[in-house]
Amino acid sequence: MNDTPPSSAQTAPLTAPVEDYLKAIYAIQQGGDAATTNALAERLELAPASVSGMVRRLASQGLLEHEPYRGARLTAAGRIAALRTLRRHRVLESYLATVLGVPWDDVHAEAEQLEHAASDALIDRMAHALGDPMFDPHGAPIPTRDGTVDETRHATLADWPVGTSGTVMSVNDKDPVMLRYLGELELRPGAMIHIHARAPYDGPIEVMVGPVLRQIGPTAARAVRIAALS
Repeated sequence: MNDTPPSSAQTAPLTAPVEDYLKAIYAIQQGGDAATTNALAERLELAPASVSGMVRRLASQGLLEHEPYRGARLTAAGRIAALRTLRRHRVLESYLATVLGVPWDDVHAEAEQLEHAASDALIDRMAHALGDPMFDPHGAPIPTRDGTVDETRHATLADWPVGTSGTVMSVNDKDPVMLRYLGELELRPGAMIHIHARAPYDGPIEVMVGPVLRQIGPTAARAVRIAALS
């Protein structure tokens, strides 16, 4: 990986599409894989040909390394830029939910629009007003001002065996309909759960959420990440 210090071109303000690409590549890398053209095209809902051109451009700017047929990975400069965007996004989500009372299934789309316009100084003020939260409303870690972030990966609810207990750590924030459904089930970060039963052949999972027995399908269960009770 190229860890050379970013040049003045790399530290110049980035466009919204560039920030979206870097953020998407970071998310794909969190799964342990390089970001292939097809994976990026699917995540960004763009044509693969458009993605290929942007990947070459970002590589020429030193923001990522790209190997044909292997995918792209962020350089040190690209990672810094991606985390800066993620910090803006997740602080905005937290501010919208906590201060303005925006429902947790709406804050993601709003933050997507605002993250490219808000300055880092404004984001710092918002974070300070909130008490410098470590996680956004969906449980995603908020990078610090210096680019430190908790990258712990937790197993999904769909992967947990019957008879085990845990705490909901995070939920996928991309689908507002799914978020409304998970909210109705009280499966929010911090909820205490116990896997009561699992139907065979990819059937529903019975989960105690606090004192209430709930049923959740495997697709929705894969959107919920759990940590063992300490």
